[in-house]
Amino acid sequence: MSTPELHWFKSSYSSSNEPGDCVEVATTPALVYVRDSKTSGAARLTVTPAAWTDFLEGTVVTS
Repeated sequence: MSTPELHWFKSSYSSSNEPGDCVEVATTPALVYVRDSKTSGAARLTVTPAAWTDFLEGTVVTS
């Protein structure tokens, strides 16, 4: 089974003009991939879309 080409994006809350401290996400129908933007070649977290949705629903964003 081949790995699909992933299209990474970062949160709209992240600064767009600095690499900074942020995570990047790539989605496929079967999996959601999460990585650290500063070490994009390092290990990444892989979860199901349902688990990612649960995580996001449990996350509180404050400004």
